[in-house]
Amino acid sequence: MNEASGIDTAAAGNATVLSVSPHHEDGVCLERIFHGSGWTFLATPTLAWAFSVLRERTVSIVLCEVDLFPGTWREMLTHISVLDDPPLLIVTARLADERLWAEALNLGAYDVLATPFDATEVIRIVDMARHRWHNRRELGASRIKPRQAAANTRLLCGEEADESNCLAG
Repeated sequence: MNEASGIDTAAAGNATVLSVSPHHEDGVCLERIFHGSGWTFLATPTLAWAFSVLRERTVSIVLCEVDLFPGTWREMLTHISVLDDPPLLIVTARLADERLWAEALNLGAYDVLATPFDATEVIRIVDMARHRWHNRRELGASRIKPRQAAANTRLLCGEEADESNCLAG
């Protein structure tokens, strides 16, 4: 049980949470929040480092600071959208206002968290995201993945074909 929140995160299932923030104190705070949760927590200071982690591991949730340099949380959203098993993105910001929240959700982020972090809110939001990620993953296991669909189209219709001209012809 996570003492900061009272949520039994260890029983809730595995999750890997990746934090992308140039602010060292964010990683320290999140490490404290997730300690004892049963979840794997990784912290990176840059998008480049985070992209490297995402190539090597399956990550459930990415917490991405709005103020990155170089790069933006939008670049992270674009990057994860092409992964076979994309994590859910939670944008973090010191000034998490309605405008940022609306923009982030409209573009495909899962949620926005204000910093400094409130342990109960972090665990609540990340746990909901983790549930959604696991449910999507279970549903997706019975469906053909985009890369597999493209490979199937090439097998059926030839190397130069895509799904639109194969089905039309």
